Amino acid sequence: MNKFNLEEHSHRRYNPMTGEWVQVSPHRAKRPWQGQVEKIIESVRPQYDPDCYLCPGNTRASGKQNPDYKNTFSFTNDFSALQPDIPMGNADKDDLFISERERGLCKVVCFSPDHNLTIPEMSISSIREVIDLWVLEYRELGKLDFINYVQIFENKGSIMGCSNPHPHGQIWAQESVPGEPQKKTERFQEYYEKHNRSLLLDYVEKELERKERILFENQDFVALVPFWAIWPFETMLVSKRHITSVLGLSGDERLSFADAYKKLTVMYDNLFETSFAYSAGIHQAPTDGSLHEAWHLHMCFYPPLLRSATIKKFMVGYEMFANPQRDITPEQAAKMLKSLPKDHYKQQQTKF
Repeated sequence: MNKFNLEEHSHRRYNPMTGEWVQVSPHRAKRPWQGQVEKIIESVRPQYDPDCYLCPGNTRASGKQNPDYKNTFSFTNDFSALQPDIPMGNADKDDLFISERERGLCKVVCFSPDHNLTIPEMSISSIREVIDLWVLEYRELGKLDFINYVQIFENKGSIMGCSNPHPHGQIWAQESVPGEPQKKTERFQEYYEKHNRSLLLDYVEKELERKERILFENQDFVALVPFWAIWPFETMLVSKRHITSVLGLSGDERLSFADAYKKLTVMYDNLFETSFAYSAGIHQAPTDGSLHEAWHLHMCFYPPLLRSATIKKFMVGYEMFANPQRDITPEQAAKMLKSLPKDHYKQQQTKF
């Protein structure tokens, strides 16, 4: 019988941050992708759109007017999913019908006043201003006595539910610690108590030794395809230093973070020569007043594109009812991404 090989044989991979598994079936895709590769001819957007709710000076759907901002701008979402003024109580009737109130705040973060930019098209200094705003929001929201977790995220592209092409992200701050960061809180703490070290610090050091899933690194951050990745081109940015939240970033580390954020998204845009869609989110320590010394700052990117600008990965069938599954291995994905330019990009575009 042949020797077991991760690149040839069906297997599961364990995610030590969540305690969950992903099914990998590399024999189903001997090549990184097969079939027709479509390209999208993308229209050039104007620098300012008078009908955009997020452009400087424009009136939003709520009737509120944006200031004539020059850099970044954040505001409380006019249609927030979470609200601060929720009365005490629940609708519990018995052990099978359990509910509880959930208070919170939702904010919109405009990355730039320019309507026609995305993160890979912004300057590193401009992205640094976005990170500075994230730090400010995390600090101020985390001070509120009813906020125990601050989730910073970006949805890029209409297929990821982004209803406005103006470059922006969101922040949801809430009373409870949500499911994904709660899993990581528990796993990080278990590892820290056992080894007296950060789980991700040890993981990144081992990945840097192996190099097969490393995309690039700068002075303070590493970009890699996780060993346990679920999405076809899932990646992660991890701080080299054990930092629990964005509050711990020095000025130089914020700039390194901006540099890595830009380089990774430029690589994405080059992959299928399109403005690459993804959901990205920062996972960091809860703001519940505990020390959380085991936490380690990282940013995850979950892009749905699989074989081209139009062919997407869907979680269906087995994945919905049993376990996440992937055909292209993380090593194949890393090899493809590493071969792409990360400092410049070319897109086919046409004017209106």
